[in-house]
Amino acid sequence: MLMRILLGSILCCYSSSPQVLAAADDTAAAPAATAAASALHYLKIGDQAPDFSLPGIDGKTHALAEYRDAKILMIAFISNHCPDSHAAEKRIMSLLEEDKGKGLVLVAINPNNPDGLSIDELGYSKYSDGFEDMKKYAKEAVFTFPYLYDGETQAVAKAYGCLATPHIFIFDHERKLRYKGQFDDSRFVDPATVKSRDAQNAVEALIAGNAVPIEVTKPHGCSTKWLTKKTLVAQQTEKWDRTPVDIEQISAQQVAALRKNGTKKLRLFNVWSTSCAPCKAEFPELVTTARKFGMRDFELITISLDDPADTAKAKEFLERQGAGLLDRLRPSLKAEGRATNSYLFAGSDTNELINALDPEWPGAMPHTVLVAPDGSVLWRHTGPVDGDELRGKILDVLGAFYKP
Repeated sequence: MLMRILLGSILCCYSSSPQVLAAADDTAAAPAATAAASALHYLKIGDQAPDFSLPGIDGKTHALAEYRDAKILMIAFISNHCPDSHAAEKRIMSLLEEDKGKGLVLVAINPNNPDGLSIDELGYSKYSDGFEDMKKYAKEAVFTFPYLYDGETQAVAKAYGCLATPHIFIFDHERKLRYKGQFDDSRFVDPATVKSRDAQNAVEALIAGNAVPIEVTKPHGCSTKWLTKKTLVAQQTEKWDRTPVDIEQISAQQVAALRKNGTKKLRLFNVWSTSCAPCKAEFPELVTTARKFGMRDFELITISLDDPADTAKAKEFLERQGAGLLDRLRPSLKAEGRATNSYLFAGSDTNELINALDPEWPGAMPHTVLVAPDGSVLWRHTGPVDGDELRGKILDVLGAFYKP
């Protein structure tokens, strides 16, 4: 249990200090965390900007010298997956627009290695933090500035002391550090939630030739995903893969009750059977989806139409797929008086199931239904799902930002 808690804390999304990276000194996970922390160089105010030469999503290699004419250079470590970063990016782009022509230049750098990301840390984005995903993310976000990739070696992130995304470093015309830390004090997207505009204040002070009022703040956001976390990610994946599956029989009336929902969670229902080849083919996408949104208000509920005599066969298939219940869901299921999200329809008349789950279901398998907390159907699909489309539909509802 202790190891599971520590794993979760190291893989979690939110961190704000180097101490977080080294919080597990007495565990087997400590070497990965402390190795990343010990390799960081923490820039001090007045230090020169470390050099870099990194690939950009524009197909070019970008170096520090390229920006020699900038009066003010902001190096912003951001990422594709982090909701805190997403929120800051909106306000960073607004700052660029406001200060256009005043000498401010922004260079964004993704410090993360995607192998250091657990899939449940991707629940606020369609994308991981790999280079190709950067291109897609930047296109959707309409980035107008260089977006560079440091995930291969993470040498630049270490040279700057990047703790999280976002983490902001602002340099004057001599490339001396004048500000580092948060962009502002809000992790939400609404500008009205901002009370302290620290990076913007620093930029405006430098433009005016004044001293920066607050030079150092603590960054907040998703911890830098160091490649050294790869082993922890693999351990978490193995744990999921080995989680036992409990299948319970379910009646049409019980399905109808689940379909009404009434919880805070989105519910994704999938009807399948081991005799249905398309059902089995799509199942990895369902498992991926369940894990991706595992830290959000979401659950996958599967209903097998196998013969009750074949319950063991259905259980074996689900366990091979790694479809065991996620630990985070267990308390909410317990509160509802349930022990599993894997069911086998007990009735003899499939029409009863159709009427209980989705009267618009034509009857063929697989059939998938996304249900809102109020019980309304948000999306339905008969036939194998496209995983990216499915996850996009879910993200459209859950959102890409933290909510107050």
